[in-house]
Amino acid sequence: MAKHKILVSDPISEVGIELLKQHPDLDVDVKIGISPEDLLKVISDYEGLVVRSQTKVGRDVFDASNGSLKAVGRAGVGVDNIDREAATDHGVVVMNTPTGNTISTAEHAFSLLTALARNIPQAHASIVAGKWERKAFQGVELNQKRLAVLGMGRIGSEFAKRAQAFGMTVVAYDPFLSASRASSLKVELAESVDQALTGADVVTLHMPLNDETKHLVDAKRLALMNPGALVINCARGGLVDEAALSAAIESGHVAGAGLDVYEVEPPNISDPLFGHPKVVFTPHLGASTAEAQENVGIQVAEQILSFFVEGSITNAVNMPSLDGKTLEELGPILDMAKALGRSLAKLAPSQADALRVNFYGSIADLDTALITRMVLVGYLENARQESQVNLVNATAFAKQMGLRVTESSMAEDADFTELLQVEVVKGEDRYSASGTFFGNTPRIVEINGHRVEASTTGQLLVVENDDTPGIVGLVGTLLGTESLNIANMSLSREAQGGRALTLIELDSQPSASLLEALAKNPSIHQATPVSL
Repeated sequence: MAKHKILVSDPISEVGIELLKQHPDLDVDVKIGISPEDLLKVISDYEGLVVRSQTKVGRDVFDASNGSLKAVGRAGVGVDNIDREAATDHGVVVMNTPTGNTISTAEHAFSLLTALARNIPQAHASIVAGKWERKAFQGVELNQKRLAVLGMGRIGSEFAKRAQAFGMTVVAYDPFLSASRASSLKVELAESVDQALTGADVVTLHMPLNDETKHLVDAKRLALMNPGALVINCARGGLVDEAALSAAIESGHVAGAGLDVYEVEPPNISDPLFGHPKVVFTPHLGASTAEAQENVGIQVAEQILSFFVEGSITNAVNMPSLDGKTLEELGPILDMAKALGRSLAKLAPSQADALRVNFYGSIADLDTALITRMVLVGYLENARQESQVNLVNATAFAKQMGLRVTESSMAEDADFTELLQVEVVKGEDRYSASGTFFGNTPRIVEINGHRVEASTTGQLLVVENDDTPGIVGLVGTLLGTESLNIANMSLSREAQGGRALTLIELDSQPSASLLEALAKNPSIHQATPVSL
């Protein structure tokens, strides 16, 4: 049997390379620093490619592989240098190593905190300049200080452990952290970012950067912290509004910051923040330890080895390959499952206790475990900084966050011959969304007990309101002022004069100002945009 040919194009641990070379089923070539032109010439000879951040694996690389490439392993967390969409189009699995730098990043973030609290870099600079300024560098103790951790994935949890060892009180916010998981970590669970930051002496961020977390810590939220607060960011540039942080430090409300990541990298050092003596800077060093580099090299080698020798996929960041028959059979149902998960990620409250997937009719005879995983992909897809949630890791993420996931199968539903229902439970409250097929077309047919009908793709606006005259007209008028076209509308109410739900399919996303205008009406309890 022919050996699987693997190309290593970026430097990784020698231990990892030897692990690959020693296996009799693999033929490994190491071409560190190969040029983009030469990579295109030779990539069709290889089934596997191992990279770090130097090699750019764009669509041209996948095109040039002519179908030979089966897997790309990234020794590290970020996969910005790999075109994941192109990889999926070509049936190539992309795997990263999200756990290899967990300790490294947590330790670096905590090191920034201790250095900042005791003015260590500034004191060092003073000494080497020939000065002796003991009074100029009086610090603060971390003991008994209140720490807000925003994002309780692997790195946030490790930071919290170190803070607790220093006698700090830890309050954590993560929209996917359950009360039971928070209790096991011995942290106080905040229900919002504002609640976590109110009265905090220190904040550390460990969340992904997306539209919802951009400038998560802004001027208003910095003002919620105690005077003399410290800010640490080793996660993603852009989570902290650098201009607001600079102003807060200048005013004295924030005593200092430790930054390893920036909105623009490398940063513009002419900005006022970068000349401030109360800020400690490092050039994105979170994963830069010998141990972390060794770990990610070994992990990526093990993943490539497992993929080609055992057929298993670990830490995939794109859709894992499915055989044609399975994909043809489950494709539309998986799309509907993801849409229901996405809907409840917006419509249900954060920090849920449980998620339940109910299968009615013939859907129960399919691969329900795979369908449940796709529900979780939709529900959790914006949950993690460290790696993208996908079919392979969705259940692991749910377990890590303390989210109980269950399934049930029933012969039939009273109203539909087949139905997929997803329920999210928090305390005594239950939130649901259901879908079925009208012919071959998937449709959302229920939200929180209200009978509706809507597409599983596009932009929805879900309005929960009192059943009073004029609400539909008000909503339509406000949408018209922004030239938002209504593609479809579904109305449902519990009873005359009771609670009602209006589900509107739009051609584009509503603005924040429109949502604020809707919220001002006392008869409207909630107006939630959902992108499917």
